[in-house]
Amino acid sequence: MSYLMKGFKCHSPMMCKVAGSLFKAHTLKNMLGINEKQFQISRASSQLSSEKGNSYSYIIVGAGSAGCVLANRLTEDPQSTVLLLEAGPKDTLLGSKRLMWKIHMPAALTYNLCDEKYNWYYHTTPQRHMDNRVMYWPRGRVWGGSSSLNAMVYIRGHAEDYNRWGREGALGWDYEHCLPYFKKAQTHELGPDQYRGGNGPLHVSRGKTKHPLHQAFLEAAQQAGYPFTDDMNGYQQEGFGWMDMTIHQGQRWSTASAYLRPAISRPNFSVAEKTLVTKILFQGTKCIGVEYVKNGQRKKVFANKEVILSGGAINSPQLLMLSGIGNADDLKKLGIPVVCHLPGVGQNLQDHLEVYVQQKCTKPITLYSAQKPLNMVRIGLEWLWKFTGEGATAHLESGGFIRSEPGVPHPDIQFHFLPSQVIDHGRVASTVEAYQVHVGPMRSTSVGWLKLKSSDPNDHPIIEPNYLSTERDIWEFRQCVKLTREIFAQKAFEKFRGPEVQPGNHVQSDKEIDAFIRQKADSAYHPSCTCKMGQPSDSTAVVDPQTKVIGVENLRVVDASIMPSVVTGNLNAPTIMIAEKAADIIKGLPSLQEKNVPVYKPKTLETQR
Repeated sequence: MSYLMKGFKCHSPMMCKVAGSLFKAHTLKNMLGINEKQFQISRASSQLSSEKGNSYSYIIVGAGSAGCVLANRLTEDPQSTVLLLEAGPKDTLLGSKRLMWKIHMPAALTYNLCDEKYNWYYHTTPQRHMDNRVMYWPRGRVWGGSSSLNAMVYIRGHAEDYNRWGREGALGWDYEHCLPYFKKAQTHELGPDQYRGGNGPLHVSRGKTKHPLHQAFLEAAQQAGYPFTDDMNGYQQEGFGWMDMTIHQGQRWSTASAYLRPAISRPNFSVAEKTLVTKILFQGTKCIGVEYVKNGQRKKVFANKEVILSGGAINSPQLLMLSGIGNADDLKKLGIPVVCHLPGVGQNLQDHLEVYVQQKCTKPITLYSAQKPLNMVRIGLEWLWKFTGEGATAHLESGGFIRSEPGVPHPDIQFHFLPSQVIDHGRVASTVEAYQVHVGPMRSTSVGWLKLKSSDPNDHPIIEPNYLSTERDIWEFRQCVKLTREIFAQKAFEKFRGPEVQPGNHVQSDKEIDAFIRQKADSAYHPSCTCKMGQPSDSTAVVDPQTKVIGVENLRVVDASIMPSVVTGNLNAPTIMIAEKAADIIKGLPSLQEKNVPVYKPKTLETQR
């Protein structure tokens, strides 16, 4: 998804001086304490490395949403040594989150979505069904991965997504085997129940602003005939309500904060940043380690037990192919020796596409004024001082899920409401007082692929999502626009509603709506499914239900790439769940299971709502 307030820039000399004074006066003591501790941890880690030599029980590639979880859980066993390798930098500066406010201030999220420093900054091929537009795909390249860049929306998906995974060959990954791992990961501020966790490292909270436009959106949805749901991650996804967010005490709560930092002082854990893994090492078909480049030097490191890829839906298949695992014909063309012919690697690429429907607001209550320079300074200083105020939320506090038409068994359209206007992924400042909804289909039938551009690990792969390539997807997007307009036309918005900004009142016919979608829809940043989990007998599967790469030994993939099909919602929470469940599999523990947990079903499928 693309977002938000253009946060709070430190571009003016005054701003930097004020912020600098604030840091010196109020955080220096704390920072020095943190730095001293980190120095001791770093020294202990380097001693461990030299003592243990060049070999670890497990090597994890990628300190992102899955990798941080695995690192924490696998180092719980003091007998296992773990090396975590991350291509990007740390998510703190001198041990301070405040000095890295562009990551940790929730409202500042668009900065890193549009900055190559912490971001792989991928682009797709020109999309032939979308006026040949090249689509921008940000992906995290920093501690925490995309959980350090995303909009902090915590959505699990629908129970039927996981039951479908089971039918697609991912045995043991149905809802009753996945729900316990969502709960294990989570501490929800509203406390534990049959669906929520209360004792996990991942803090989840609800929005605190109670903005009148969020209230109006939820009222309008009910006026349009949709239910209110008090927990779209619990019993009832269908309907509209307050969204859960990975924000804790006013700060982004990434997997680096939730899982990595609490584990970093363990003597059996080593982590390296700015380290690009270029190749998986094999003896025959047995994985024995990885090759990496750090500070311009090429090195090798070895795993006694397993190498685990957690690079995400682009990097994991890319590294497999660079290492000789993939479609043999494609690899031979690039001169890459084939270790294992596995044609599913990089195939089955799925993503969510979304569009913004924007309405001018007649009252000056949107986030437009918050983006004025002086207000940004005020908001930023309050957050730096107390982690409170408008900087302490991503402002995506309400949303919902609905069915596109009668006969659809569970929701296939998602809404995120924002009391502001976003232009070009947040790279362009908003121009008017406006509110918007991000809306898009959840289970598109268009499926794409990615392939290597060359055998150079520094070259981004060719990314072909194949968006809007089916009539069904085009029809669903048309529905998204029509159903959103219906909600925005309800009485609850009367006192706020100005003219429609986007698509605009001139866009009415199906043909005009289709043209608008082609011109304005963008990725919701949910690439997945490129190392599909399935049965070894499935020629398109890449990993088995134990997350082991099919056809080789001692190699796993654990991240969003192993989803058999994309889930109904945002992907960060499911990715964390996947890693929690995989950690138990790797440890040889029996899967957690919760049977017969009730899930809402519509009273009738004869109506759309």
